[in-house]
Amino acid sequence: MPSLTQKPRTRRSAHAASERAEAAAALQRALDRRDNGGSTGHQDAAVAAPSW
Repeated sequence: MPSLTQKPRTRRSAHAASERAEAAAALQRALDRRDNGGSTGHQDAAVAAPSW
């Protein structure tokens, strides 16, 4: 007999998968901009040298 506390199964639609992929891509772009500095994520070669 199934437990009464089990969550019902949910279906993942193609639409939900697409939204998740878009959100992941947007997050990656934001992280890249933060890591590279600037809104476009590009720097001059002289400035891009590692600081370590």
